[in-house]
Amino acid sequence: MAPLAPSRLAPGGNPQDKRGVTETPRPVTRFAPSPNGPLHLGHAYAAIVAHDLARDRGGRFLLRIEDIDGTRSRAELVPEILADLEWLGLEWDGAPVFQSARLDRYAAAGERLKALGLLYPCRCTRADVLAAARDSGPDGPLYPGTCRGRDVDPAGAAWRLDMGRAAALAGPLEWEDELAGVVTARPERFGDVVLLRKEAPASYHLAATLDDADDAVTLVTRGRDLYQATHVHRLLQALLGLPVPRWHHHDLLVEGDGRKLAKRRGSPSLADRRRAGEDGRALAGALRAHRFPAGISLGAGLEDVP
Repeated sequence: MAPLAPSRLAPGGNPQDKRGVTETPRPVTRFAPSPNGPLHLGHAYAAIVAHDLARDRGGRFLLRIEDIDGTRSRAELVPEILADLEWLGLEWDGAPVFQSARLDRYAAAGERLKALGLLYPCRCTRADVLAAARDSGPDGPLYPGTCRGRDVDPAGAAWRLDMGRAAALAGPLEWEDELAGVVTARPERFGDVVLLRKEAPASYHLAATLDDADDAVTLVTRGRDLYQATHVHRLLQALLGLPVPRWHHHDLLVEGDGRKLAKRRGSPSLADRRRAGEDGRALAGALRAHRFPAGISLGAGLEDVP
């Protein structure tokens, strides 16, 4: 592949075209759980996918702990996460990275976007957005821009991305998924997303995008429930001059009613299986072979993602 021209948004930065991808024969992947509840089979499957894609190609597998979700993050669950992964027979490279050690990085990125005139403060509550929304996007009711262009006290406010201005500045973009192929980025479908939250240092969109760049992740593996979020992440990479990985959005484990496994619904935890004496490596082998416990299956593929 011929060298790509530097992005016009990041002079002297990483080589990027509309996709921005550079060839990486030895991929770097990561598993990034949040310690706000015990891991379950869905997490195990996601970790195995990331681990195996790296190991099968001679690459590196990293572990990141996403621990900035306010009071929901529980430090006592971190050793449980590590024990669960070891029980499954998964080994990561280097020490685990914690989002809580990167708060200055998120703040600096926020200031850069503010300097570009792309963020504005918003004091709308979720109830306000729900009441005012006229359209829906991938995340639900679409924020109608209530605070955009208004004089809003920034103290204690969230900061939203002016999506129209940001998309116009970045220009046409693409991203590549190993299963879906080359995808035209359409971040405008999300409206003015929150990047700096009132109750946490950064939104998932901003923190995950920065983390993957800082960790030199070249293949982002995650469930297809996050496929749509990649449109926003590709835009942020262009705005901040970040390297662009490839993505691999895998199917999700779902229950009999078609809903994905979830901590909040009490899906059986890996820790309970581990303490009951189950063989973790055998369980990992079964998940690799798509032999799932009764009532659990793989959900539909990317063909149903618009």
